[in-house]
Amino acid sequence: MSIPNPPHEILTFQVPEQFAGMRLDLCLVQFCPERSRRRIQALINERHVTVNGILCDRPKTPVSAGDTLELENIPDELPPQEAQPENIPLSILYEDDSLLAVNKAPGMVVHPAVGNWTGTLVNALLGRESENFSAMDPLRPGIVHRLDKDTSGCLVVAKTPQALTALADAFAEHRTSKTYLAVAYGHLTPKEGEIRNRIDRHPVDRKRRTVVTDGGKEAHSAYKVVREGFVDGIPASLVEVRIFTGRTHQIRVHMSHIGHPLAGDEMYGGAKHLPAPRQMLHAWKLTLPHPDTGKLLSLEAPIPDDFSSFLKKMT
Repeated sequence: MSIPNPPHEILTFQVPEQFAGMRLDLCLVQFCPERSRRRIQALINERHVTVNGILCDRPKTPVSAGDTLELENIPDELPPQEAQPENIPLSILYEDDSLLAVNKAPGMVVHPAVGNWTGTLVNALLGRESENFSAMDPLRPGIVHRLDKDTSGCLVVAKTPQALTALADAFAEHRTSKTYLAVAYGHLTPKEGEIRNRIDRHPVDRKRRTVVTDGGKEAHSAYKVVREGFVDGIPASLVEVRIFTGRTHQIRVHMSHIGHPLAGDEMYGGAKHLPAPRQMLHAWKLTLPHPDTGKLLSLEAPIPDDFSSFLKKMT
């Protein structure tokens, strides 16, 4: 369905027969020749495009004759041709010639995108050693997985094209183990369990994800309550969550779906039940095969100060 009351004009196009099979980004360039392909791709990636009323964030999606395309006509914010080096301190967990593991700070965006062209993890990485990333994507060099802006914790970056391929394959083939710590609203029953369902884009809110019965992608999480208590009289639980799939906002969606949204999570309802400085989610442990040797590498990210301070309030 179309997005109600959009903040910008919606441009609507009908795909003609001669454009059938064309990539979505290339098709929109034909309709909007004043826009660069890079800009069109950015608008698609940032979920400002629908195909037949369904949000689409994949520029390479093929279109069919008769498809209705809608583009939110946001004024151009010209991106840099490549991310720029910046002197931003990083907390390093592990480093060798092939990869780098950091404890990402809360509030840091992983890579440049519309609205966040500077101050990202990529800018910080380039500030440390730009030479290693020169042969990779100029805006997302070495990035093989992401954490939400307000999620802290362990994140691995490839330092060579070969490591990038190996690590990307490991994540895609679920040969990694990812464990998070979260503070959730309420006291969970049972204290340990699994959540299996399907997650897709929200039909109206382009930034959210939601549990669906049809379509979407399989999502599998397992949780275990570590500690229970109260924060200013509000029931709260420290929960260890392992994810077996890596869907966008997976833990946040799953915990909200079972009635226990994360503390401070404004998007999925936790903030109104259990206020916090940010969503209380930390990527705690990550195990993955080393891209060169295949041997398992186990990483652990110390809990940041804001998370620890919030836990101290839980009595």
